[in-house]
Amino acid sequence: MIDTRSANSNDTDSHAKKRRSAEAALRFVAADSVLGVGTGSTVGCFIEALAARPGLIRAAVSSSEATSRQLRAAGIEILDLNDVTALPVYIDGADEATRTRQLIKGGGGALTREKIVAAAADRFICIIDDGKLVETLGAFPLPIEVIPMARALVARMIETRGARAVWRRGFVTDNGNHILDVHGLSIRDPLALERELGEITGVVTVGLFAARPADVLLVGTATGTEAI
Repeated sequence: MIDTRSANSNDTDSHAKKRRSAEAALRFVAADSVLGVGTGSTVGCFIEALAARPGLIRAAVSSSEATSRQLRAAGIEILDLNDVTALPVYIDGADEATRTRQLIKGGGGALTREKIVAAAADRFICIIDDGKLVETLGAFPLPIEVIPMARALVARMIETRGARAVWRRGFVTDNGNHILDVHGLSIRDPLALERELGEITGVVTVGLFAARPADVLLVGTATGTEAI
């Protein structure tokens, strides 16, 4: 028999930390505003917190079809970003984050829309558990969204840089594109790498959020939430 008690305890602890950071983000949400909402498990906790405060926001701009379904289930109206003239706050998670608030995002495959909504927002509030806080980005494989016909070309270009690009088989983004997960990077200069990889023909979006980092990083811990 396999003892799953430790794993279950770790999962419970991680969820509690995510919930703490998600609930802490509510204080950045202005009443009757239009709110940008990201994608992922920590954002799921945030949507649950929003659902417990019916009427707090007027509507939301969503970064993915999965998030849109969650928001609608919570009774929150979804607006197209093209129809919104002001987006005061965007709430989203990350796969990795540093204390300089630079991020790797895209584990859920929504990096392009996430980057668009983050760019449109006045403030980007990133919510994570402390397991996502790192000194140097890159242990988590860097997602890159690519045009399907350019997938192999982009992979070869990346591999000339000493990294390994793995096609996320069976996954198609909401934009109809493919994802390459790039392994073997130690990202000392996230901004330079974001720009360098973004210039490869066929790349749609690089999952580095360095040119537009988070404005505030809320880190859920075992005892509370740290704001960076």
